Amino acid sequence: DYTPKEAVEYGQVVDLITRIGVAASDIAANEQGQLHVSGVFQLDKDGSEIALGAALYYDKSSDQITTTAEGHTPAGYAAAPVAAGTGTVLVKLLG
Repeated sequence: DYTPKEAVEYGQVVDLITRIGVAASDIAANEQGQLHVSGVFQLDKDGSEIALGAALYYDKSSDQITTTAEGHTPAGYAAAPVAAGTGTVLVKLLG
């Protein structure tokens, strides 16, 4: 269960400091809702190429997945390879 200070939309990534969650439905501000913290989700990514199994991180400032660890929240690993320039990646959450 998760209670956000601001409204969260279905499918939105939520930074949980040591990992991420994905909103299971719309959650109103200050109302309890649920986040997925395991599973595979298609999330927006930066423009880099990503290999199968690569460690992935969440860049809160750009709201994208990246392979750069420094300053970003651990997200999981790539469940499929992705070419450079592709806008999304399948992320297996840390769970």
